[in-house]
Amino acid sequence: MKQTLLVLSSLFFCVSLLAQQPRPTPKPNYELAARFSPNRMDNMVFSTYVDPHWLKESQRFWYSYSTSNGEQYYIVDPARGTKNVLFDNVKMAADMSRLTGDPFDAKHMYIRNLEFINDETAIRFEVTSKLVEEEVEEDGDSQEKEGQGRNRKPKMEAKKWYFEYDLNTRELTLLDDYEEPTEDADWANVSPDRSYVLFARNHNLYWMDMENYEKALEDEKDSTIVEHQWTEDGVEHFSYGGGGRGVDNVEKEKDKDKRKRVYVLWSPDSKKFAMNRTDMREVKDLWVINNTANPRPTLETYKYHMPGEKEAPVEEVAVFDWESKEKMVIEADTFKDQSVGLLRAPRLAKNRDDEFNPTLWLAGTSDRLYFTRTSRDLKRIDFCVANTETGEVTTLVEERLNIYVETRTPYLINDGEQFIWWSERDGWGHWYLYNGDGTLVSQITSGPYHCESIEGFDEARNMLYFEANAKEEGEDPYLSHLYRVRLDGTGLQLLTPGDYNHSASMNDEATYFVNNFSRVDATPSSTLHDATGRKIMDLETADLSKLHEAGYQFPEPYTVKAADGITDLYGVMYKPYDFDSTKSYPIIAYVYPGPQTEAVNKTFSARMDRTDRLAQMGFIVITIGNRGGHPSRSKWYHSYGYGNLRDYGLADKKVAIEQLADRYDFIDDSKVGIFGHSGGGFMSTAAMLVYPDFFKVAVSSAGNHENNIYNRWWSEKHHGVKEVTDDDGNVTFEYDIDKNSEIAKNLKGKLLICHGDVDNNVHPANTIRLAQALIRANKRFDFFLFPGQRHGFGSMNEYFFWLRADYFAEHLLGESRTSTDMLYMNRDKAMNR
Repeated sequence: MKQTLLVLSSLFFCVSLLAQQPRPTPKPNYELAARFSPNRMDNMVFSTYVDPHWLKESQRFWYSYSTSNGEQYYIVDPARGTKNVLFDNVKMAADMSRLTGDPFDAKHMYIRNLEFINDETAIRFEVTSKLVEEEVEEDGDSQEKEGQGRNRKPKMEAKKWYFEYDLNTRELTLLDDYEEPTEDADWANVSPDRSYVLFARNHNLYWMDMENYEKALEDEKDSTIVEHQWTEDGVEHFSYGGGGRGVDNVEKEKDKDKRKRVYVLWSPDSKKFAMNRTDMREVKDLWVINNTANPRPTLETYKYHMPGEKEAPVEEVAVFDWESKEKMVIEADTFKDQSVGLLRAPRLAKNRDDEFNPTLWLAGTSDRLYFTRTSRDLKRIDFCVANTETGEVTTLVEERLNIYVETRTPYLINDGEQFIWWSERDGWGHWYLYNGDGTLVSQITSGPYHCESIEGFDEARNMLYFEANAKEEGEDPYLSHLYRVRLDGTGLQLLTPGDYNHSASMNDEATYFVNNFSRVDATPSSTLHDATGRKIMDLETADLSKLHEAGYQFPEPYTVKAADGITDLYGVMYKPYDFDSTKSYPIIAYVYPGPQTEAVNKTFSARMDRTDRLAQMGFIVITIGNRGGHPSRSKWYHSYGYGNLRDYGLADKKVAIEQLADRYDFIDDSKVGIFGHSGGGFMSTAAMLVYPDFFKVAVSSAGNHENNIYNRWWSEKHHGVKEVTDDDGNVTFEYDIDKNSEIAKNLKGKLLICHGDVDNNVHPANTIRLAQALIRANKRFDFFLFPGQRHGFGSMNEYFFWLRADYFAEHLLGESRTSTDMLYMNRDKAMNR
């Protein structure tokens, strides 16, 4: 008996020792991460949604869809419930080869710019040959004169073929004499009736007729071109066109006398047009230097209004009459430093393939111009209409809140006799019906859910079609659905049921729609429905076979509580595809604080660098929302961070990770990483400084660490600016915000901060000032500058992925690659040569 007890005790002791053994940490798996690079993803994931091209003369549509078997074109007739191939790929490729002498096959036809012609009985398209014609070009006579002979080099040009295909006879014709349509000049804004063209020169407004425009398309320097100056008061920084960011000192000098584009909204009859002309003369300058420009570094100077600065832009709304050539300034000033937004008409779905698609103003006539004006503190927005004959302005809707107000472009009914307005006045985004004079008729939708966008309107039935979320019980509230409702608020109907994120594309008559739906853990699919929601047919399911063959596995959605213990937060967990539940994985949060969005995918995405792909290195990567992070929930949720823009989302991130670590033994919350870009760069560094004992490693890129030097519109809106009026009625603005540099002394972990040196969105000074504060606090950190890169790092993004992966591998897994060459980048490039 004693012997038995001894054996049992020994076994219990051994089991206890095994239980106490720490779980092994995985080694960084560079090979698995390399397998899912963007270049490789292009060869594994093809079409993921149906993009319908609705036709003009019928309610049919065509679309193309790619799989691992190539690209196929379809024509769909919803009324008949039919879907057919637009042409036989095998026969088409054979005919194309026979007519051109170029080799094509059914999987490689390179068709582009397809359009329906001849009352929709034929199609026309172009194909760029993969072969090239070689020409000999002389390099000049100077060397020959010096006795060196002519320098001759081959010039390679790709050939374009144009075809016409008869849908009835199934005959393909090569258009040998087809003249490619001339694209409009990038400086030309052509009137809707194509009778005249607007442009700017030397800051003033000019015009020319179409005869002279045709000359300009042939030769911009043609001395016989007649152009007319319309205005004379345009000056630099208070111009009628051109300007903006991205122009350096060399380009500015070279292009100062050239024609430049004018941005206007046209009346549908072309008799008038309107523009926002902004006086930026008092706004202070900002600069970036392109150190990699050749032959010398260049300086880009641009106007940039920072939060709290008194030198604000001043906006002028001007309406021009074509016949009289008169200019009318709309007197719309109400708020100090206000912003004015001219409202444009929605573009019809059937016009999407038109070569010419002018931007029209919202009203259907030329005597009304709709616009919004917004106070600088964004607590007041007016929806207004101006009479373009008299200049009289009428305020139709006034929106007022104690925090920032947001709106949507209203939907006009019966040419403005009524309109549908979006408002968050009851704490949720909903639709309201107004008469054309601004009288409220009724609230159309109500309840604890969020209406997002109008997708269609059936005027005969007074039926509104719209996308909304957070209405369906038991669902992730971010999942979007299509609904319809009568204007009196009755008959609310869900048209796209199912626990997916739905995106509808409706025809202009609001009779049919294509429904694309997916989740992060479901394959994207597409279906066709009529206006009642009845499914007519299945269209497509994405081909992810190659992706799954490479080892891909869907991520896992999850829900946790916010730091208040009440609010539900929704996130996604990404695991390594070689996941081993007996190991202990560091956890990394990819973050973006909002408030305009959260970095939490709701649909399948092939853009994996910040989530799925990084997890393959040997991490659990998560995304998670936070209070204040997204506009598609209640106004309370969205505005939670108002007045606390640095810290508001950090507690929720920390608590979410703690809950996941309690829920899953394979998560090691002693090894927590965090990273993000732009606002996420700002947030990830703030997390390291506010919770320095919890967050151990961060990679922060292009972060707006100092929101006092970020742009006024984002920072003042989401943090708040105080409008102060003195006894004499003078208005000033007070602004103060917490900055990452102020708490740099708190850093304990490993921090890598990065920025592009010509970032003219979030200025590099944001990161440089943080670096200065860290140095003054005697902190070790890493700093990387991406030369010649704007806010998104452009062609250096793949390099940045491996820089980030190395950093987390070294400091969370204890091992990383240290060779000079980034071998996986070199292999990736070689594969795509």
